[in-house]
Amino acid sequence: MGRSVFLTKQRVVVTPAEHLLLRLDGLATDAYQENMTENISSSEMLYRELGSTGEKVSAIGLGGWHLSLKHVDEDLAIRIVRTAIDRGITFMDNCWDYNNGASEIRMGKALREGYRNKVFLMTKIDGRSKKEAAKQLDESLKRLQVDYVDLAQYHEVLRFEDPHRIFDPEGAHAAFLEAQKAGKLKYIGFTGHKDPSIHLHMLEVADQQGFKFDTAQMPLNVMDAHYRSFTKLVVPELVKRKIGVLGMKSMANGILLRSNTVTPLECLHYALNLPTSVVITGMDSMEILAQAFEAVRTFQPMTDEQEQALLAKSAAAGARGEFEPFKTSSIFDATAQHPAWLGEEPQRLQQLMSAAE
Repeated sequence: MGRSVFLTKQRVVVTPAEHLLLRLDGLATDAYQENMTENISSSEMLYRELGSTGEKVSAIGLGGWHLSLKHVDEDLAIRIVRTAIDRGITFMDNCWDYNNGASEIRMGKALREGYRNKVFLMTKIDGRSKKEAAKQLDESLKRLQVDYVDLAQYHEVLRFEDPHRIFDPEGAHAAFLEAQKAGKLKYIGFTGHKDPSIHLHMLEVADQQGFKFDTAQMPLNVMDAHYRSFTKLVVPELVKRKIGVLGMKSMANGILLRSNTVTPLECLHYALNLPTSVVITGMDSMEILAQAFEAVRTFQPMTDEQEQALLAKSAAAGARGEFEPFKTSSIFDATAQHPAWLGEEPQRLQQLMSAAE
């Protein structure tokens, strides 16, 4: 496998597989370091390949949830999005359920006046039934004021039954394939934050249906390595399959920082050092946006010794999942709190229960 680093005028593009090989084999060569430095001096962002899609995306993604928090007004949200794009962030994250749709509405307004053409736009839906998934996707497109999204993902794959519901003949995947054919979405992925075994099960069920995902999103942070680790169990499988790796919860909305073991920049550097295509991070102020660019500016691939030293700092705090409550509680599980968002089970399955009564 070739390990070249491709340099364009403004962008260095490194595949996640090449990134992983460079790390594992100790091949962070002088040329690689020079290319990274040149990229940072000529552009404020790094760009990486998104799995096998052929798309080039920013290594930092703008998380949509934070755009509609109580302390973020609409003008600030639009300013954050447009400044991020002007400075080189191309990957936009959102979801049908974020803040009752307000996050998509605000991002849609920010993407007016030509900004839509500058980004790779992703959103997520909660529906497991074909009917609910199709409805939510259409609502997302309307809120975002677009004809299509570049990537649509099944949100919160948290339960072992979720893959089966999605790939049911009357499930969400049927809706996505129809939407893809109609030009409403380009690529298909899935997300989840609960347990790596569920991600692997999703891949297994997709295999049984002869389908390959374009992306998968999961928590990737300095605590994850110590408890039910997506980094150890899922990421290698995604790299092998050339599925785009989307990292989230690098700081878990600041919860990781309460451990007093790591800094924000260390959290972002660690996630960037993994074979991620994109590290999605929430931005609710111009200062936090600047922090993300500072992380890119100061990022250099870690040696094994540097990575192990960072993980050693977080080992005790991360051992029981205390600072990853999305794995150990339901407080992050929007679909558990709102099961109606998933849609109804197929009638043929509901009838099984009525027949048993």
